[in-house]
Amino acid sequence: MRIAVVNSSLCRPTKCMKECIRFCPINRSGAKCVWIDEKDNKARISEQLCVGCGICIKKCPFTAISIVNLPEKMSKNLVHRYGPNSFELFRLPIPKPGKIIGIIGGNGVGKSTSLKILSGILKPNLGRYDDPPSWDEIIIRFRGSELQPYFEKLSNKDIKAVLKPQVIDNIPKFVKGTVRDILSKIDERGLSKDLKQELSLEKVWERDIKYLSGGELQRLAIAATLVKDADIYLIDEPSSYLDVRERLKVAKVIRLLTKEKKYVVLVEHDLAVLDYLSDIIHIIYGEPGVYGITSLPRGVRVGINAFLQGFLREENIRIRDYKIEFNIRPPERESIKENKLLEWSDISKCFKDFRLIVKAGEIYRGEVIGVLGPNGIGKTTFVRMLANIIKPDNGYITSTWPVKMSYKPQFISQVSYDGTLRDFFNEVGINLSSSFINSELIRPLRLNLLMERYVTELSGGELQRAMIAAALGKEADIYLLDEPMAYLDVEQRYAVARVIRRLTEEKRAATFVVEHDIVAMDFVATSIMVFVGNPGIEGLGYPPTSLREGMNMFLKEVGITFRRDPETLRPRINKEGSWLDRYQKEVLKEYYYTKVLEDKSK
Repeated sequence: MRIAVVNSSLCRPTKCMKECIRFCPINRSGAKCVWIDEKDNKARISEQLCVGCGICIKKCPFTAISIVNLPEKMSKNLVHRYGPNSFELFRLPIPKPGKIIGIIGGNGVGKSTSLKILSGILKPNLGRYDDPPSWDEIIIRFRGSELQPYFEKLSNKDIKAVLKPQVIDNIPKFVKGTVRDILSKIDERGLSKDLKQELSLEKVWERDIKYLSGGELQRLAIAATLVKDADIYLIDEPSSYLDVRERLKVAKVIRLLTKEKKYVVLVEHDLAVLDYLSDIIHIIYGEPGVYGITSLPRGVRVGINAFLQGFLREENIRIRDYKIEFNIRPPERESIKENKLLEWSDISKCFKDFRLIVKAGEIYRGEVIGVLGPNGIGKTTFVRMLANIIKPDNGYITSTWPVKMSYKPQFISQVSYDGTLRDFFNEVGINLSSSFINSELIRPLRLNLLMERYVTELSGGELQRAMIAAALGKEADIYLLDEPMAYLDVEQRYAVARVIRRLTEEKRAATFVVEHDIVAMDFVATSIMVFVGNPGIEGLGYPPTSLREGMNMFLKEVGITFRRDPETLRPRINKEGSWLDRYQKEVLKEYYYTKVLEDKSK
């Protein structure tokens, strides 16, 4: 079967010469394969007449067209299509009572669409967008599968579903009141007071929702989901904006649903949290914005490892042409101590209700310094002092020669620009004609497909990648990246990490990365700065140290241990109180273990 997709946000027939129509060989033979739809003034392609020559793809000046060939048997598994020449989703994850079903996959391949279908928000049309099927037809399509009884219950409204949305930034636009008022109004299970404690909402309990930070808003959204009395809980990216300790608290609260034999389906890009929470894994793969295919269910370890290796053995499908690899032996900091780039004395900064102290330290060329610590502890304040945006009250930051800095802020939603992404890069001084910029930034981050999109139309992940490229594309000695992995999927996080490491080494620069994802930090950082203290009141920053020493210091503070997967070497969280957890804490005194132990807890 052939899928032809036209990206409506990129297709602009009024600004091109309609090359897709003029150069199509079927059109030139007298048939009508490509035309402009009068209703929405966008290009349309007949998938029945298209021969898949790819000429229209190459000729389109806005890269708006994608044509993909799939096995004909996949047509039997088509679950939903949004419209003509639009995204297609094949197969669905299978909810199971008392189990947490984890979903892993790239952005734009149908994870959120799957959750909407399972929640009943979106009725599957089986590809018949112009003649939607009845529930009886849908149930017949899934006859004999585990989804048949589920859809029977869903169609009869015997299943109540609740969905925690992916994008939480817009919640204050539709919901008003304090945290207490919001939760008390929707509390159907009498859990609001318990969740107040378990999700650390005490400090914001009487605060109006419009004044909540991203992490506070995320915890409120999770609490609002869990207080509802439902049969299935669909949770889309619960870790965004949260630090490591908060992520584990959320994981423990979600895990309690399985004791009540509830259906739970979870989408998460933090591999450590996904691994820690899930009982079964579904991989959704495909081409972003074009199609998505849900894999067969797998065990957690096997499923995540298959995704990282890019090969699904049971389906005999290669979903990626490279493996996502981890380094089991992080470099010692002593081996890179040459060419000091910057140093600082003991510095302090006081605000109205918060005080930050950072111990004296120094950085060297070729270092990627990961900055770890809870929210509200002063990490962003320290980075802004390095960037000379704010001045320390005491102490100094100095270098032996003038140092250029490039800074990517934490909150990218504040970026406002009316032009295209290409115009934006030109505006901030990124040389798009440079082969280095294109080969090292634009292509690895897949920004070449977004150049003609307006910045205001970009999703959170697309805007994040654009801001990373804008920061790294400038000539600088020190790059400061505040939470660059937010909104990105696993593959994009790995691509960003590789770009950061490569550019830091090649330019002989230094890069600070503030991040909460331990797995992402594991493959990007060469050194670690740990921040501890009382969030929102007092913070203490330690100087950069080796990756192993820094991770041990941080994880000991959090109270969790990591082990290495023997197959992929990825870090995995040990279950609290498990044999490995106790062995590492009491015998090895290692919270971040760099060797591979036999996995006795799998």
